[in-house]
Amino acid sequence: MSADTDPASDASPAVPVVVMGVCGSGKSTIGALLADALASTFIDGDRLHPQSNVDKMASGMPLNDDDRWPWLQRVGETLGASSAHCIIACSALKRIYRQHIALAAREPVLFVHLAGSRQVIETRMQSRAGHFMPLALLESQLATLEQPDADEFAIVVDVDQPVEAVLEAALTAIRSVPRPDTGPANGNHTRSEGLS
Repeated sequence: MSADTDPASDASPAVPVVVMGVCGSGKSTIGALLADALASTFIDGDRLHPQSNVDKMASGMPLNDDDRWPWLQRVGETLGASSAHCIIACSALKRIYRQHIALAAREPVLFVHLAGSRQVIETRMQSRAGHFMPLALLESQLATLEQPDADEFAIVVDVDQPVEAVLEAALTAIRSVPRPDTGPANGNHTRSEGLS
């Protein structure tokens, strides 16, 4: 059943959502589609970067943690300030980054990890135009990436499939994952959708 025909498609997410992953994984595309399907608001986390970060990445230089902390704080505060739970696209590559976002939001945040092979991501990046993240920085992001652990409030979706299938997998998972404070275990909800 597609998002357009699902009777629950207009139900807002129970918690704020971050669509995470390395550059080129489709965070903005899937985030916007999720927000539309869930009658929520989508915010591209790239727009929350200070200009100094944008300039640094555009020059081919990877960000360091000193660059990231103010950005992650702003992402979390933006999630927490939304009266209706919103969806933000944000790389959130490390566990500590995801923890920082959730702390800044002051409530549980569900992370949807868009995962794919290096080859798939490279192909996606080569087809993009007008984005400030050069292909050379993919290696740095892949090296930095820490897959969500089993005790994190997260789901994993394989992006090596059509966009519609990625969206359906993410929607199904979002609707089936309980809040950490109401689940059977303390946040132990990491799931994989479409991954073998």
